[in-house]
Amino acid sequence: MRVLLVVAHPLENGFAKTAAARIRATLERRGMDVDLIDLYADHFDPRLTAAERAGYFTSPYDCGAVADYVARLRRADKLIFIFPQWWFDMPAILKGFFDRVFVPGVAFDFAPGGALIARLTHINALWAVSSTGAPWWIVRLYMNDPVRRLLTRGVKACVNRKASFRMLTLHGMDCMTEARAGAFLDRLEKAFQRF
Repeated sequence: MRVLLVVAHPLENGFAKTAAARIRATLERRGMDVDLIDLYADHFDPRLTAAERAGYFTSPYDCGAVADYVARLRRADKLIFIFPQWWFDMPAILKGFFDRVFVPGVAFDFAPGGALIARLTHINALWAVSSTGAPWWIVRLYMNDPVRRLLTRGVKACVNRKASFRMLTLHGMDCMTEARAGAFLDRLEKAFQRF
């Protein structure tokens, strides 16, 4: 089982990196092959180029500039995204990863009438681990959980319809205690023992 784990956080000591290390260790103990992409360490350029945008409806789409990421995505059986939420959204570098790697001919095809046809049907799990400075009720009730909606309605549409989806979010990072952060990491480990 091959897992693609994509991390988007600029700080080496950031909570996302700590969570990624814990999850990776858990999955490797279970015998899974984990392919880690650290977007900041890779200096991934999130900007969709003019040429990429101009060729978006050209078949075949030229994804040569991100060919390594595309190949790694195609080899994955399971996907995990780990990132903080800033301004109730994912970091721009992760959004750019979706813009440049989840492209026509790779993640989906266009169907008549504007619908999308999933191409990543070999992927049987899509999980996200996130943190946000706001309390849960602001994210869910006031903001209507925009990141969860994007992942479940957008990204998940590109994978197997029966793929499991789970989003584990640590809310209230702005007033986080070491004990609460540790308890969340323990929760992640238990969750990924069943991934």
